[in-house]
Amino acid sequence: MDVIIQGDTLALLFFVALTAGFIDAMAGGGGLITIPALLLAQLPPILALGTNKLQGCSGSLTATLTMLKNRQVRMADVWVPFIAAFLGAGLGTIAVQIIDPKALDAIIPLILLGIGLYFLLAPAAGEIDGKPRLGNRLYRFVLVPVIGFYDGFFGPGTGSFFSLVGVSLRGQTLISATAVAKVLNFATNIASLILFVAGGKVIWLIGLVMVCGQVIGAYAGTHAAIKGGARLIRPLIVVVCFSMVGRYFWQKGMLPF
Repeated sequence: MDVIIQGDTLALLFFVALTAGFIDAMAGGGGLITIPALLLAQLPPILALGTNKLQGCSGSLTATLTMLKNRQVRMADVWVPFIAAFLGAGLGTIAVQIIDPKALDAIIPLILLGIGLYFLLAPAAGEIDGKPRLGNRLYRFVLVPVIGFYDGFFGPGTGSFFSLVGVSLRGQTLISATAVAKVLNFATNIASLILFVAGGKVIWLIGLVMVCGQVIGAYAGTHAAIKGGARLIRPLIVVVCFSMVGRYFWQKGMLPF
């Protein structure tokens, strides 16, 4: 499908991707910004999703490499959940072609609200390493692929889901959980991107322009997360989760404005 896009729109999408990359590197939820922007640029929904995965993949890769370089996470520790997340996202991307994602409409806002409330009402969560409440096998082979499936199928808030699991169920510090979340989010993004590319669902010009913005934003956001730690990440997760819930209710006409 041919899509004509003006230069000023491309410039705007660059800055949208830069902003989304910065926020997503710290708290997740970058798709909350980029997908509506792509839809406003008159891309059909399936092309918006595919193009969004291209630019999002570059941001999560940048964040992953930065976290690895700064030794916030080791690939040797996460390669098994990386593969599990990859496979889960691949299945989710296939499923979204045949199942109506609106089936998740009533569930996801409640989960996002719960994540936001958890980090808001448990200010000490993630400050220090805690005792894992979930075993390695359940985490790697059940929870991670389920979240990966969700990202391939629907998407918003995946990074926040991975961070929440790391803090609440695996006893990780918030910065450590965020670092792992970036690696796993890259796995889910690349799996979905491969399938979208194979199906011809990516607008390359738009995607590559947004890639440039994503890389800059993700690089800056990751360094901000490392330096600011939980003090900076926690309020952003809360804001992002509540914003996604608010956007859901606004789309459904359930807000008085």
